[in-house]
Amino acid sequence: MSSLVKEDLNKKLFKSLGQSLYEFIELEFSGQDRFYLCASVTKGEQVQISMVKHFRVGLDEKYEISEKWFLNDLEMIDGKEADTDNPWFDMHFKKVYSWEAYSCASKYSFARTLNKLNEMYLQKDLKIVNFDFTYINDDSFWSSNNGDCLVLMRICFYASNLLCLSLCPLPIG
Repeated sequence: MSSLVKEDLNKKLFKSLGQSLYEFIELEFSGQDRFYLCASVTKGEQVQISMVKHFRVGLDEKYEISEKWFLNDLEMIDGKEADTDNPWFDMHFKKVYSWEAYSCASKYSFARTLNKLNEMYLQKDLKIVNFDFTYINDDSFWSSNNGDCLVLMRICFYASNLLCLSLCPLPIG
């Protein structure tokens, strides 16, 4: 489903603006309209972060950029609490914007994308705080585009090890 939305967003909004959409996450908002936080790259190779409103007009899906910022202006991404599974995070520009992602996994996915785009285009010191860096850095074994699957695989691996250890007889001695 999300790949269809990404394709539609890219085709109807970003391509017409001369940009390429890299990543988007759905934000939690009250009301009927949906909002997405998007990371795109312009033809001039500037990384742009946009808040996009998604609405329907009849049977047609429409997208409209509500706000936009440049990655170059982003001072910090604060994941709120690295030790808990929560979808909240702040992005510090000249003003601090607080967001609630659809899920914790999508929050991490967006932070990974911004980190990767920063390395590709800006190479600036982007502060990423209160995230588990095992799942943010690309040099980590557990991070990839399939990060959520790899996290699940890691949990299953640990669970199977615990099960094996619990079934091993203890020497009586």
